[in-house]
Amino acid sequence: MGDFALDPRLQADSAFVADGPLSQVRLMDDARFPWLLLVPRVAAASEWIDLDGAQQRLLLAEINQLSQLLRGEPGVQKLNLGALGNIVRQLHVHVLGRHAGDAAWPGPVWGSGTPQRLDADVLQTRVAAWRQRLR
Repeated sequence: MGDFALDPRLQADSAFVADGPLSQVRLMDDARFPWLLLVPRVAAASEWIDLDGAQQRLLLAEINQLSQLLRGEPGVQKLNLGALGNIVRQLHVHVLGRHAGDAAWPGPVWGSGTPQRLDADVLQTRVAAWRQRLR
């Protein structure tokens, strides 16, 4: 996984939760949605096809794990997955929970409204809770 470096925009917009088998798990700093990121620790990966078959299977397993956990969160009615890469080219997968009437419903969350940053203590509490769930 070599010379992996996290894009500064992902660093600024999210908090580190844990390292999975392939990816960093990060919590988006936005109170509007339960929103996690998976960032494969693979240097220069910007597309799914930049991963070899084994890495793709690992990432899919990580997506499935986060999706199962998010589905159990209170109020989550729908899961959204995305790997857009139009603004941040580094390969990263958004895994988030949605519900009818949320801040962006029924549209996509990307580019919708202004993120509502969490207070530092609330962010750290949520990070700790996600770390516990991922054990």
